[in-house]
Amino acid sequence: MTRPLAERSPGADLRRLVAIVPVRALEGAKSRLGGSLDAEERQDLVRMLLERTIRAAAQVPEIESVVVVSPDPAILELAVQSGATPLQQVGEGLNEGLEQAVSWAIAGGASAVLVLAGDLPSVTGVSIGAVVASGAAAASPARAIVVVVPDRHGRGTNALLLSPPDAIAFAFGIDSAVAHEAAARAAGALSLEVDGPLALDLDLPEDLSLAEERGLLDPADGG
Repeated sequence: MTRPLAERSPGADLRRLVAIVPVRALEGAKSRLGGSLDAEERQDLVRMLLERTIRAAAQVPEIESVVVVSPDPAILELAVQSGATPLQQVGEGLNEGLEQAVSWAIAGGASAVLVLAGDLPSVTGVSIGAVVASGAAAASPARAIVVVVPDRHGRGTNALLLSPPDAIAFAFGIDSAVAHEAAARAAGALSLEVDGPLALDLDLPEDLSLAEERGLLDPADGG
């Protein structure tokens, strides 16, 4: 997908920040947790964490709006019920869906985007706000900025702040944290890595066990 050209400074500007939460289809969700949860339990987990993520992002004053991009109508309906903007994904693939969401955000005047994985049990308004604050403190109108929140193994990307929104192309997949940081360097953008509670995601049974040990899976918790 070709992104539209944005009429803005090539540097960082977080004044109009849009949060983007990509979510795949409920059917078959979190299949790698199949040894710990059945299909219905995995779907319930996805719903709970999506609601928590939307609620948390909405608590951050700097975030203008929250958009959920997904090919699944059930996910989009849940997004609406939770107060987010739904965006029907056209085509397949996480990176393709994010490209679509960024184009949507740019068309709406966004000067920055924050991509949030939808499976972060520690997500809160405070933890998201800390990422935004780190980016704001380092932002310069003379240079684009890329803030990467890696997973707890230092390989995946659990959150990604970009200003301008099209500062780099998305590289979610194997070793995406390294790929995003390399893309930032290649683009001449300032690359910043931020650690914290958002480093825990739920990809594997051991992640689920850790979240349970920390008491992070209570449906009434978080946000």
